[in-house]
Amino acid sequence: MTSTASGLILMTVAGVANATFALPMKFARRWAWENIWLAWTLFALVFLPVAAAIVSIPSLDAVYRGAGAGAIAIVMLCGAGWGLAQVLFGLSIDAIGIGLTFSIVLGVSAAVGSLIPLIRLQHAVGGFSAASPILPGIALVLAGVFVCAVAGRMRERAQGSEKKRRSFGVGLAMALCSGLCAASMNFGVAFGEPLLRSAAAHGAAPQQVVNAVWLPLLMAGALPNVAYCLYLLRRQRSWVNFRSQQTPAYLALAMVMAVLWFFSTALYGVATTRLGELGVVVGWPVFMSLIVVTAGILGIVTGEWKHSGAAPLSLQVVGMLLLVTAVVTLSRAQRRASVASQSHSSSRLTLEIEMRRE
Repeated sequence: MTSTASGLILMTVAGVANATFALPMKFARRWAWENIWLAWTLFALVFLPVAAAIVSIPSLDAVYRGAGAGAIAIVMLCGAGWGLAQVLFGLSIDAIGIGLTFSIVLGVSAAVGSLIPLIRLQHAVGGFSAASPILPGIALVLAGVFVCAVAGRMRERAQGSEKKRRSFGVGLAMALCSGLCAASMNFGVAFGEPLLRSAAAHGAAPQQVVNAVWLPLLMAGALPNVAYCLYLLRRQRSWVNFRSQQTPAYLALAMVMAVLWFFSTALYGVATTRLGELGVVVGWPVFMSLIVVTAGILGIVTGEWKHSGAAPLSLQVVGMLLLVTAVVTLSRAQRRASVASQSHSSSRLTLEIEMRRE
């Protein structure tokens, strides 16, 4: 099996796991959102990253000293930005609705999260020509996410679930900021190369070096989530929920959520290393597409589209097909770009040899 094929398989598993991580929340009926989300945050963004880094990265202190404070600060800044995106995402849903929020947040995140690493890559290949096939794939991602969002909005109206919302302008601004900040996770992986190199130099396995990035990135991402949950716990007076008899069972559900989410996130990092130079460029929109497709299938299976009519469900299927097409397009684009990049590197080496001979 080729490295690209194994990377795409790992990316698929990661996307499915990520799409299903929130299902246990449906069973924590006597806890408020902030109760289960705080427990998930502590497990997924603090406990598991620390444990994974300690177990898989030898000489962890030396790894971070070797990477330098500047590289760690950049990764943590990206993590804090991603954590802020989760808070803004929830607020924008209340303001402009689920459908529009998903279209803006996922669309902006997919596009920005892929294009910025692509800009960095163009310096290595001398322009965008080697990576240009990726652009149609990103366009398909945006189109698919938008169609799915419209279908969701139609479903809400058909089911009579529209809520009273805040100012559209404020909600739109929050959704745009959430999409921009959500891409920060991909930036943390893309700009965390000094940590990856330092971990490898100290003996970490190739598939485990990304844990050196997840630790500072996710712990920084936990800060906005914890702060917002504490605010809600105080405002809603929902601290008392932790005293219920169901608390041990609900904590177990939060741990299941954390394991599914962290497993998918860690597997995403491993998959990007298998996809070559364009791993973070191709991997991000592919990962997001798989999440949307899997979530769409789960929604249909669990009856979320009942009583919504044929039109919204048909539109949802069209959006999912667009996203599947995007996955295929981006995987083929990655292969072409890798070949072009190797050809470019070979040409440069040949030129350097000829110049030395002269």
